[in-house]
Amino acid sequence: MALTESNMLPLGTVAPAFTLPDTVSDKDVSLEDVVGERASVVMFLCNHCPYVIHVNEEIVRLVEDYESKGVGFVGISSNDVVNYPQDGPELMKTHAATVGYNFPYLYDESQDVAKAYDAACTPDFYIFDGEKKLVYRGRLDSSRPNSGNPLTGVDLRAALDAVLSGGDVTDKQYPSAGCNIKWKRA
Repeated sequence: MALTESNMLPLGTVAPAFTLPDTVSDKDVSLEDVVGERASVVMFLCNHCPYVIHVNEEIVRLVEDYESKGVGFVGISSNDVVNYPQDGPELMKTHAATVGYNFPYLYDESQDVAKAYDAACTPDFYIFDGEKKLVYRGRLDSSRPNSGNPLTGVDLRAALDAVLSGGDVTDKQYPSAGCNIKWKRA
């Protein structure tokens, strides 16, 4: 698995709409169902990527810290499950329970949502403001497996804090890095 960085969707982009099956609740969930009053975080994740496994604990803490402040969260897995069955919907549900995801974990079988967000890797993070405009895209923090850097979520937290305080999110944003999304073969 090659290290892949985010594509950095242009700031100001309006959150692309979606309706996908939630592997946790077994219901279809749309963007409108997960949008927070003040901000929304869309995360491209998967079960098996070591970069996602490394940050799962901080993702759960982030949701616990910010959901009550009007921030909505959703995770989406867009990997090809024919070639990567460990990322299939049944195992997504088990994975969500095991790691403590307390947000919808959606399955993007067609990969159309990943393409609409120009997602490239897992994990890949996007923050949209209350008007659903992109204000942040990129990394959680500088921590990577075996990097020695502490897992703090500092970059994502700073962006969320700026949105919640009515301030400006810094334009200095670093791409996320992780496993490439496993695209279906044509």
